[in-house]
Amino acid sequence: MIEFFFDCSSPWTYLAFRNIQPLAAELQVPIAWRPVLVGGIFNSVNKGIYAAREDMNSPKNRYMLKDVKDSAREAGLQIAFPPKVFPVNSVKAMRGCIWIAQDAQAQSRYLAFVEATFAAYFTREEDISQDDVLAAICQQAGIDVAAFQAGISQPAIKDQLKANTDEAIRRGAFGSPTFFVGDDMYFGNDRLPLVRSAVLRAIAKP
Repeated sequence: MIEFFFDCSSPWTYLAFRNIQPLAAELQVPIAWRPVLVGGIFNSVNKGIYAAREDMNSPKNRYMLKDVKDSAREAGLQIAFPPKVFPVNSVKAMRGCIWIAQDAQAQSRYLAFVEATFAAYFTREEDISQDDVLAAICQQAGIDVAAFQAGISQPAIKDQLKANTDEAIRRGAFGSPTFFVGDDMYFGNDRLPLVRSAVLRAIAKP
């Protein structure tokens, strides 16, 4: 199994979301989707990310922007980075991911919702913190809007997002996307070859 700790506000996570699915299918292993709030991770263990973002014209950040564009091209995606609203409050969207996974009527639309959320934010540059944007995403993914809005307000759903985020921090995560194969942690879309090797090692164990 591959555990995928993710937040839809990260462009590298969009890339990894697209790229890990064919990888898992090839290796015939399931993906455990683990929504987190990456801002909570940053605030706890990676506060330096905020200072690093202050000068987007620094050589490192200029390269980072190029890297996103190059990687998006390879994945067949259109990613605008940074989008018009950046950073964005993704808490409602990530609570939505948790609620959808638990709701019998909506869970079959899980990947459609995640994909639509990424596309809304990084391709159309919409503010995914807004209720009307999330409602449109739900409609696109075939999810009942009223049920979604009620679901993400449930204390248990809020608690689960916090628990996922706390677990990611406890296990060593410092951003999104973070993968685990057993106890082995890997960070970033560019580490998927290492994830693949870890899965193959796990499969080969007697």
